Amino acid sequence: MTVTSPHLARSDVWSDAALLHALEEVVERELNRHLGVAKEWMPHEYVPWSDGRNFDGVMEGEAWAPDQSKVTAIGRIALVVNLLTEDNLPSYHHEIATLFGRDGAWGTWVHRWTAEEGRHAIAMRDYLLTSRAVDPVELERFRMVHMSEGFEHDHRHSMLHSVAYVAFQELATRVSHRNTGRESGDPVCDRMLARIATDENLHMVFYRNLLAAALQIAPDLAMQAIRDVVVAFRMPGHGMPGFERAAARMAIGGIYNLRIHHDDVLQPVLRHLKVLDIPELGPEGLRAQEELGLFMAGLNEQAVRFDTKRATLLARRAKS
Repeated sequence: MTVTSPHLARSDVWSDAALLHALEEVVERELNRHLGVAKEWMPHEYVPWSDGRNFDGVMEGEAWAPDQSKVTAIGRIALVVNLLTEDNLPSYHHEIATLFGRDGAWGTWVHRWTAEEGRHAIAMRDYLLTSRAVDPVELERFRMVHMSEGFEHDHRHSMLHSVAYVAFQELATRVSHRNTGRESGDPVCDRMLARIATDENLHMVFYRNLLAAALQIAPDLAMQAIRDVVVAFRMPGHGMPGFERAAARMAIGGIYNLRIHHDDVLQPVLRHLKVLDIPELGPEGLRAQEELGLFMAGLNEQAVRFDTKRATLLARRAKS
């Protein structure tokens, strides 16, 4: 894929507006590709409605209790984290609509992405409530707190930072959903999250391909954005109530941890884009490339230490 501009030759003079204009053709091509491969699906088809019954409260039904859930303990934790992350869609839409605009191919993508993401929270919440997988009162209180605080992107330096972030974040979300489904203990949950993960993967491909084009037209700036995002990466749900404790349990439970982050999220995107092999960078781009390589090596060492501690902890639990 080759993207050129007759107006600008140096990657260090690109403004956000110029980059948005230069990438418009790529966005349109990727949007058409996405629409050609994305399959329509209905959230209601993934919900076990026949399992549903009234809760306590105005309907005078049965209060929720943990023994009503078919989902494992780690599955319940991960499902709440994953759903609360999806719940902040209004804030995410505001962020990307502000950065990318609402006109042309960019705007069409922004609205299409939002519509597709909206199905995820619908399916997940209907499943959780119908199957009584989690405490509905706690879930709603968490949702109110999390959405009331909103979401502000960690990487608002430039539109390239945003493109780089979502390229990794969409894959991280896909991995988290798939692993949650596998560890949930409920085939219905696993099937639903596998369907959602398919959407997330398509979204990742869109942004990854857009990032590849950015590396061609503004390699130094794109490399710096990738370096910044990878080094300081956080999932968008980091501000939700009890996130650190939930994330620690999800790490031990094999849902999402340093090893998964390194092997299944960062490395696949970096390898596909050949980020560490891009030649002829300027001084700032070369520095960013070198720092990225050093960071990835250090992250792998951290993951090795985590793997050892996790194996020891799991072995101890197995004996108790």
